[in-house]
Formats: sequence, C-alpha cells, structure tokens
Amino acid sequence: MRSQFLPKISLSELMKLQEQNETEAIFEQLVLPLHEELYKKQDFSFIETLSPGQELLIRYDYVRMQVLQGGFIQLIQNGYINLLLAMPEMLTQVGAPEMAQLLDDVLKVYTLNADDLGKETSVEEFAKLYEEFKEFEGLDAHFTALNPKTEQAIVAYALRFPDEFIDL
Repeated sequence: MRSQFLPKISLSELMKLQEQNETEAIFEQLVLPLHEELYKKQDFSFIETLSPGQELLIRYDYVRMQVLQGGFIQLIQNGYINLLLAMPEMLTQVGAPEMAQLLDDVLKVYTLNADDLGKETSVEEFAKLYEEFKEFEGLDAHFTALNPKTEQAIVAYALRFPDEFIDL
C-alpha cells in the first residue's frame, strides 16, 4: 500500500548519513515526521494510512522508547501491547528475525498472564509487577542487545525502498 503521508526528506542526505554509518540519525530522520504528524492528528488511526515500512518504523519506535525506558512491563502498563501484534511478521520481512522472535516470545508471556499484566495498577502495584514477572528481565535485556541490529535492518530496508518512506 502506498502511504498517504510521505515527508520531504533528502535521499542524498540519508545516503550521506549511511556512508558515515549514522544509522541512528537516519532512523530518527525517518520517524520524526511520522511522530509529528501523529501528534497533529491526535488519532492512532493515522498509522493505518502509512505504508507497511512506515508503520513498522513508528510502531518499533514506540516500542523501543517504552522498553528501553521501563521494559516490556512499562509498555504493557502504558497500553501499547497491541503495537506488538503485527510486528513479528513485519520485522521478519525487513530482515530482523531475531527481534521478531523476541516480540513473539513477549506476546506469549503476556497472553499467559494478561489478566495480571493488563489491569490498572497503583504505583506500588506497578513496581511489584517487576518482582512478580522476572521473565521480562531477560526479554528486556535481549531487546536492548538486539535493538541496534534491528534499527540497522529497518534503516537498510528504508534505504532500499525510499519511495515507501519519503517523497522523492
């Protein structure tokens, strides 16, 4: 599907950043306009108007921000678990099968414990979730370790198919 939102970003600038091995900078340049537009629209249905690559990019960025800050428990408690549902397949398609498997594992743990993990909690109850669900410690650490490689895979995909991400 062609995106209904293609920001003006210089492909030559992105290629220059790639030559300098600036994966993080490319990732940020691609995702920032998506966040800005989502903020303007104030409606998550905006994500459904994006190309599959853009959709993965913004989903992954939300997941990344949540998990690197407070782990998968924070992601779940903040109501972002649904972002993971389509991501294993998407990540496999862009060449990040390890992260795809990790997110699938997270979804399995969540499904087995959805009642406890999905309920609203006080600050104290939220803190106790980290003690109660120790299995997320390993998943969080694995996510952190795989994140740079996953960002590289997403950026490489974006640079192979720039017309899916930017207005050329």
